[in-house]
Amino acid sequence: MVESDSNGSVYATSINALLQASQRLGANRDDLMLAAGIDPLWLRQPDNRISVEYLFTLYEAAQLQTNNPDIALYTGRVVYISGLHVQLYMLTICNNFRDYLNLMPSVLKLRGDIGEVKVAREGDCIRLDWYPLMAATSQQRFLSDEIMSASAAIVNSLCVQPIRVVKACFSYAEPKDLSMLRGIFGDDLSFEQPRSCLYFYRETLNHSIVQLEYELSEQFTDPVRKLFGSDDPTDSFLAALRDSVIRLLPMGDVNIDAAASELNVSRRTLQRRLADRDTQFLQVLQEVRSKQAVRYLADKHLSITEISFLLGYADQGSFSSAFKSWQGVSPSEYRQR
Repeated sequence: MVESDSNGSVYATSINALLQASQRLGANRDDLMLAAGIDPLWLRQPDNRISVEYLFTLYEAAQLQTNNPDIALYTGRVVYISGLHVQLYMLTICNNFRDYLNLMPSVLKLRGDIGEVKVAREGDCIRLDWYPLMAATSQQRFLSDEIMSASAAIVNSLCVQPIRVVKACFSYAEPKDLSMLRGIFGDDLSFEQPRSCLYFYRETLNHSIVQLEYELSEQFTDPVRKLFGSDDPTDSFLAALRDSVIRLLPMGDVNIDAAASELNVSRRTLQRRLADRDTQFLQVLQEVRSKQAVRYLADKHLSITEISFLLGYADQGSFSSAFKSWQGVSPSEYRQR
């Protein structure tokens, strides 16, 4: 595995997504890795981190071998499908598109050091703006196309009602062939813009999220409250607090004020009710995280990185350290039992 350099690193899943798209377009996987200087051993674990420079070198080699300037648009489709499982978990904690945007998975946390997508409002629309970490990449299609393609696919799959792109802007120059760009983003396309972004109508914020009719893993066949068997089953307050914490976790910094707001009570009231039960918020937060960690690890489709995000940790290392303090082994070791 290659350690991150001054320009940062990406997860092996990013490299694998590009390799898969390139293969389907006629490139040879082994030749691509050789051209980019990538050791196949680095890609065996999805949570391995590899210098971001290898991703850029691989993109250049892939475009040459496939002779396809839309290579990153195809890669974005692979990224969308590959990350579908974590999106399904997001459906279990969101009620509408607005909720999803508030909890939207971080590109930095799930993909690596390439940039971030942020939400903004403009008139009767909302925008998903792409902010690359390296400004020089704005002039290239690779990252903009990949992120925008994956984002459009994710957004349009979340709700019962379709959420289609109203307008798309790109930071690079206009390509000669716009057919695939139009197929994904529609006809209202602008180029050489300050940043790449997608527009959606604001009215879609209230569109209902699709509700799953099945459980995502065997560990999810019982409701959350059954994980805390020693508690009074009639204590609806603790059950509601835990449900709120689970919804808040992907936001990252979960605190007592956010939980109180979710429950529509004051911070003081929440503290008093917890004291009445001889506990405190941080104890409840740790309990929920430790129980949910075991549940998520039972689902082999979720990577350790994705589980770290769902539990609200800044990175995989922070989650691994916390999990080891609970279980005595790392998440990877626990999963191999």
